[in-house]
Amino acid sequence: MNETTGTYTTSDDLDLYTRTWTPEGDAQRALLIVHGLGEHSGRWDHVARFFVDKGYAVAAFDLRGHGQSEGTRAHVDSFNDFVDDVQGIVESGLVRTDLPWVLYGHSLGGLICTYYLAEDRPQPDAGILSAPALEADVPGVLRVAAQLLGRVTPKLAMANSISGEQLSRDEAVAEAYFADPLVYTKATTRLGMELFNAQDRSAELIGHIDTPTLVIHGGDDSLVPPSASAPLAAVDSVDRKVYPGLRHEMHNEPDQVQVLSEVAAWLDATLA
Repeated sequence: MNETTGTYTTSDDLDLYTRTWTPEGDAQRALLIVHGLGEHSGRWDHVARFFVDKGYAVAAFDLRGHGQSEGTRAHVDSFNDFVDDVQGIVESGLVRTDLPWVLYGHSLGGLICTYYLAEDRPQPDAGILSAPALEADVPGVLRVAAQLLGRVTPKLAMANSISGEQLSRDEAVAEAYFADPLVYTKATTRLGMELFNAQDRSAELIGHIDTPTLVIHGGDDSLVPPSASAPLAAVDSVDRKVYPGLRHEMHNEPDQVQVLSEVAAWLDATLA
């Protein structure tokens, strides 16, 4: 396996940190990973390696304001910037779009990829949405505060309240998460405002998804409840599977091999 890192410069001159993992031989398919809030692409190394072993050329990048990418930490001026960055990465050549390729987004990344799949952008051959954050169980007063502060003090950083036990039943996952210097446990009020607004608009968009898409969700996910992805099940192009007992990061659960193997099997059948 070969692993490389680099940068992609966005249309507004931010350098985003990129990674690629490729098999020793010829790749048969390609996959782009879009990570979640506060984390970075390095936490997906084991997932990338899993798919490389199955013949995929895998690419990932740190979202703007995340990990080793430039930008105010956990901040975005407009949610559309996230989606535009995905398109820019795709069109940059980092993703092997000459092969059948897959867009794989988790949590915030899943919401970003939902928009990407629903809009007029270069489409993948298949999509994977892992615990896509199409809604959040947030008190109304915090939503109102986000709308106000997101305009008045847009770069004010506030704790995102993610707890270790929400991520996985494996305690080592939480320990590694909070010990990781590239993990950021706050978000700006503007990001909160843009995220809530994107969630509110998502119901209007999902019916436009016509790329074959698999939605996976942990049945015990308290960070993004399974109800968030339930509306996607009604979309003709979407298959949805809920994993009882699993939490937010299914790819980091003790059952991760089963989950990833079932994703790979679905892709085999879909891309055949």
